[in-house]
Amino acid sequence: MMVPAYKPEFEQILHRFIKDYFASSGASGVIIGLSGGLDSTVILKLCVDSIGPDKIKGLLLPEKSTPASNMDEIRDYATTLNVATKDIEITEIVQLINRDHPTDSSTILGNLKARTRMQLLFHYAGMENRLVMGTSNKSELLTGYYTKYGDGAADISPIGDLYKTQVRELARKIGVPAHFIDKTPSGDLWDGQSDEDELGISYEVLDRILLGIEMGLDDNSIIRRTRETENTILHVRALVKRSVHKRRLGLIPKIGLRTVGLDWREY
Repeated sequence: MMVPAYKPEFEQILHRFIKDYFASSGASGVIIGLSGGLDSTVILKLCVDSIGPDKIKGLLLPEKSTPASNMDEIRDYATTLNVATKDIEITEIVQLINRDHPTDSSTILGNLKARTRMQLLFHYAGMENRLVMGTSNKSELLTGYYTKYGDGAADISPIGDLYKTQVRELARKIGVPAHFIDKTPSGDLWDGQSDEDELGISYEVLDRILLGIEMGLDDNSIIRRTRETENTILHVRALVKRSVHKRRLGLIPKIGLRTVGLDWREY
């Protein structure tokens, strides 16, 4: 079983989605947190192709664990696309909070960094009447591999229905430079961090199993189609199950006729 390959419709759908939502929002532009990773770089290129570079602002939000090369690469690429960028170093902000409310947990500190970045993105979006563009992909959303109210927060998330392996393929088709595509996926929230090490599985294997879950297949069918072990299937199912809360609004008890996050429908 293979994740569906790139189709030209993917690009067409994403361009139309970004262009139409932006036009209907009344916003003056969009803002993107540029990490130097693949996903934010793909969002940058899609936005340039959809609404033009003059409507885009990139925020580079490094912290002491951020490789300087990542910032240099994405700054240079944004410049070639004629996109304006702004650098804001967040180390002092994170250290200030952790000094008064200390923790040694790398996970908690990583979440603090992600939420600090998102606060700045929404702060500038508010000041400049911009939309915050989300950079999470479907693999991250389904496994909960993002910070709640951090990098998971956004006005729109164009690649949220594309698995990581599909995002890589899309990147090649739309002309994202190879060094972004070939880079080891990492949030750079601490030294040596790697997406696949944390997830305990490669994206190639993960995406095929997630597709089986999306199709409603039972474990035996997924094992047969992917040739992966039962333990691997159970591991992925556990990632999906324990991250359900991240894909929902805070739970609201039902009292009224229709309830936000439960059975309310937007028109």
